[in-house]
Amino acid sequence: MTVTRDPDCLFCKIIAREIPCHKLYEDDVSFAFLDINPANEGHALAIPKNHAANIYGIQAADIAAAANAARLVAGAIQAELRIDGLNLVQANGPGAKQSVMHFHIHILPRKMDDGLLLNWPLHPADPEELADLAARLRRRLASG
Repeated sequence: MTVTRDPDCLFCKIIAREIPCHKLYEDDVSFAFLDINPANEGHALAIPKNHAANIYGIQAADIAAAANAARLVAGAIQAELRIDGLNLVQANGPGAKQSVMHFHIHILPRKMDDGLLLNWPLHPADPEELADLAARLRRRLASG
């Protein structure tokens, strides 16, 4: 199977074994490894082997493969570390603080009161604004 790579991409270099990592899982289309800057013990990343910078350019099969790798690794983390919860985080672009421009899913083990901040305050939206936005997005989805 041919894998598309970006020769300047850190994660592509990890997949090609040019940069070492603590690999957790690998199959023909996905790869998972421990994050070297973990937010919590067991923080891992699941990635597709084919390079795509973000969600906007990834193929459906590659995102499915990365999600499945995240599911498998999450189960192992839960069983091994006896965590209280787990977040899957996926960021796209600098505004979302994406640091490596290769699609990846953070697998973040959580313990009660671990101090890791990922929550946001709840602010009810205006129902008419939600209806208008939903209609605009449905039109965009229908137009391809």
